Amino acid sequence: MTALLMRLTAFLMIALASLPAAASPEAWAALRQPGTVAVMRHALAPGYGDPPGFTLGDCTTQRDLDDRGRAQARAVGDAFRDAGVSVDLILSSRWCRCRHTAEETALAPVEAFAALDSFFADRSTAEAQTAAVRRRLAAADPARKLLLVTHQVNITALTGRSTRSGEVVVIRVAGDGSLTTVGTIAVPVP
Repeated sequence: MTALLMRLTAFLMIALASLPAAASPEAWAALRQPGTVAVMRHALAPGYGDPPGFTLGDCTTQRDLDDRGRAQARAVGDAFRDAGVSVDLILSSRWCRCRHTAEETALAPVEAFAALDSFFADRSTAEAQTAAVRRRLAAADPARKLLLVTHQVNITALTGRSTRSGEVVVIRVAGDGSLTTVGTIAVPVP
């Protein structure tokens, strides 16, 4: 039953990722203001979870972006530029599909941030990783625009929202570190 449920979930996630969606006008407007952060789920990467025995530093052992995923990441970068949203720094999970998504957007320098690594296979680190992300956001200069590229489970833990591949959640970070979701941006897959 568990294997069937996992396959069905993977199928539905892939199907939903292919549906076009629009950005809320509030999301683009908010991203132009200080104190907001964009949190992006990595672009399309065929499959579900990670293959058994994958190695973090070896992309050949991991699920990674396919041509559509790379095109989707580039389209997200183009959408940011077209909307007049500049990014100062991209913080990325160390997983190849996140790092490659961040690089393909070509929006800003990319810095690995282990707190954004997936905890899909081991939920025991979820609370500590999410707290580390919140601390980093609370300490960040609100005038500098950050883009975080991470995984579905991390975004849900941080924002309470589910996202499709390549979707961006725009959050406002308060001085006390609390977060408010402002809107979402989903760029159609080219």
